[in-house]
Amino acid sequence: MTADAERVRCGWATSAPEYVGYHDDEWGRPLHGEQALFERLTLEAFQSGLSWLIILRKRTDFRRAFAEFDVDAVASFGEADAVRLLADAGIVRNRAKVEATIANARAVRAAVPEGLDALLWSFAPADHSRPASLADVPSTSPESVAMARELKRRGLRFVGPTTAYALMQATGMVDDHVATCWRAGTHR
Repeated sequence: MTADAERVRCGWATSAPEYVGYHDDEWGRPLHGEQALFERLTLEAFQSGLSWLIILRKRTDFRRAFAEFDVDAVASFGEADAVRLLADAGIVRNRAKVEATIANARAVRAAVPEGLDALLWSFAPADHSRPASLADVPSTSPESVAMARELKRRGLRFVGPTTAYALMQATGMVDDHVATCWRAGTHR
């Protein structure tokens, strides 16, 4: 058995190889940059009601379909692009989520003058206690409620408090690796 296989991970991260890599290399690490954060915001929205594993397995196709999550490119998408996306078996074909992604890119350009990175990270809590177990991991926080409210106020869609909290976890705004996880506390 390799040292990697012997590592103790958060309970959710061991059910599929894709989860192991995502957990070990990405989840909970601070992420910055408009394109990277727009990708995560979009993927968290597409995940709503689905397994994250579905999204991870389609991630390469999502990147291709949504111009590598370049905000300007997605903001310029029109009806023909929406039709193309809804026919793309490589992504989740949900009209509301496709239209929300295009609208969100437009909203970022029109209503987020400080930049997506600055806006999203402004909601990162100054202090966050790492959970002792998976049962202690919340699905929302006061900060995620505030983030969702502000994103909606600026015209973004599919960004409720639970999606906002998942974004905060994924991008390292909070460290929800359980206390026994090898990644706990290593991300900052």
